[in-house]
Amino acid sequence: MASADEATRLPGVDPDTPSIARVYGYALGGADWFDVDRRAYEHLKKVVPHQDAVGAANRRWLERVVRYATITAGIDQILDLGSGLPTNTNTHEVAQELGAEVVVVYVDNDPMCVARGRELLEANEHTHFLDLDFTRPAEVMDHPDLNAHLDLSKPLLLMQCGTLHHVDDDRNPAGIMHEYVERLAPGSYAMVSHFFDPADENEHMHALARQAEQTLLEEGLGTGRWRTREEIETFFDGLELVAPGVVELHDWWPSGPALRTPWPDERLIVGGVGRKS
Repeated sequence: MASADEATRLPGVDPDTPSIARVYGYALGGADWFDVDRRAYEHLKKVVPHQDAVGAANRRWLERVVRYATITAGIDQILDLGSGLPTNTNTHEVAQELGAEVVVVYVDNDPMCVARGRELLEANEHTHFLDLDFTRPAEVMDHPDLNAHLDLSKPLLLMQCGTLHHVDDDRNPAGIMHEYVERLAPGSYAMVSHFFDPADENEHMHALARQAEQTLLEEGLGTGRWRTREEIETFFDGLELVAPGVVELHDWWPSGPALRTPWPDERLIVGGVGRKS
């Protein structure tokens, strides 16, 4: 666990206020968190007790999509937006596992993510970490450091893995995503995973989603929106959805037959991949 003394050396890090990035890091078994982050996560688990499985499913989905984009689709550059704290299997490790020279640029502006990302993720000449706010697409895409590493005239994989559900409606998450899509070269792919509210599909699960959202607000995290399928699908406007579309994560090209029935919590997050023609 990160200490308060370590935190004081990182401007902008408050060990007394929970951080989404650190809560996620704790959920994934990371070391960079404070007791306030653990308490926030444990409180959330009183409502959705299998969030550990949700975090693990999201990472497994990320790995499958990255392998699909790099191995099957031949993408050789990746922009990982809101990448969060380093974890056990990071994007560049999956993308470069076959020795391929895939360029990966991580983007985050959480102070601890930036510090730990630069320390642990910039593992080779093809991997870079930029301190930028992913909710400002023009600043990200026009940044000289990003353009020094990525050729935006060529296809890439744009990653929004568990990010847009932390952007409130008044900040126009669909507009943010559309601005990124407009800047992508033809042949590019975009992946989005997002908390899911099956409002028109399952009354019990809808109530669970509403309760989970309220719990995050109570913990002072301030963000975390469970959106409907229709709302999530708007993030793919301008893209052709890759089959099977926007689905529960375990249903997106699983690596093998299911060994158990998914927990209700795991059904409250969906993902999809779109291709720009």
